[in-house]
Amino acid sequence: MPISSPSSPSNTSYATTSQLFPGSLFKGEQRSERSVYPVTVVLQHVDLEKSLIVGFLTISGLIERHPSITTFFEAEVIGDRYSFLTRKWEADETVDRKHWERFPQFSRYSSTFNTEGFKLEPWQKQETLFMRWKEYFLVPDHNIKSIDGASFDGFYYICLQRTEGSLTGYYYHKNSELFQCLKLKHVPQRSFPTIEMR
Repeated sequence: MPISSPSSPSNTSYATTSQLFPGSLFKGEQRSERSVYPVTVVLQHVDLEKSLIVGFLTISGLIERHPSITTFFEAEVIGDRYSFLTRKWEADETVDRKHWERFPQFSRYSSTFNTEGFKLEPWQKQETLFMRWKEYFLVPDHNIKSIDGASFDGFYYICLQRTEGSLTGYYYHKNSELFQCLKLKHVPQRSFPTIEMR
């Protein structure tokens, strides 16, 4: 029998309050133990019905030779298609738990997220969206898969507060500093591009 997540109020819908649309802009920073780097994210394609988002992530000041680095990423939205259990990218259940539990919003799921049949409510009913962001290549040259002094071999655990437009993430790779924190805020736009990647 499916184990459902704790319910939001039945008359609450977040389908029209989301900041998730093509051209949506988020700005903030990524913080490690010793450094803080400006980060900008621009979403290129959003399909919540398929639990998929793609976009560009730009980080500045990471290495001297490249003032800014932009990567293409794909986001897996936790829900019917993707569970809280990563099962890839060298992340096991212990790694998942340690990262998801850094989000206070995850506490309601911590005792059931790894049980068979666990099921979240539809994304339209969720005020908080959990995701994994995986970077794949550099932009604009997609043939470059790595760069000296910078790594995007890992991925981000992401929590988006939709009503606030605030996003928090934690980067994971087994050879990287743990719990590098991404903090972004949605930037409201009077107009935005309608071009989507195909």
